[in-house]
Amino acid sequence: MLNKSKIKQQESIPYEIRIKGELDEHWADWFGNTATVSHEEKETRIKVAVVDQAQLHGLLKRIRDLGVTLISVTIVTPS
Repeated sequence: MLNKSKIKQQESIPYEIRIKGELDEHWADWFGNTATVSHEEKETRIKVAVVDQAQLHGLLKRIRDLGVTLISVTIVTPS
């Protein structure tokens, strides 16, 4: 039997995803309730927290399906 007291709740990992072009602010909801979207010199930065690699790959698949160019995916480290 699984001991629930030993299961740690997964902590989310913050990522910054940069794509070429500019997406409107309404895209933040499309990427998830924790996402923020900002712009800088003809690129969009999406900051989002994910709990595992499966969720991250799901977001990357959605970006691929948009047909936009992925620039980078970076783990955001606290300063």
